[in-house]
Amino acid sequence: MKKGIHPENYRLVVFKDMSNDEMFISKSTAETKDVIEYEGETFPLIKMEISSTSHPFYTGKTKLVDTAGRVDKFMNKYKKFAK
Repeated sequence: MKKGIHPENYRLVVFKDMSNDEMFISKSTAETKDVIEYEGETFPLIKMEISSTSHPFYTGKTKLVDTAGRVDKFMNKYKKFAK
């Protein structure tokens, strides 16, 4: 590995899957202003739309996760072209 190109400021962060509210702790350098109380301690919080606990590849279940309403926006936009 090259010297001096990797970050040095790793810290413990809680990652939260917003589709199923699962949380886990890992080290990260990602910036966030959100914090959360987890297992009696306060950690920075990174919110994710999907993780291995909700992704169909890992769970084996087919499930549409549409937290931002993108499917509805698409359907409304192209409704006029339907036959």
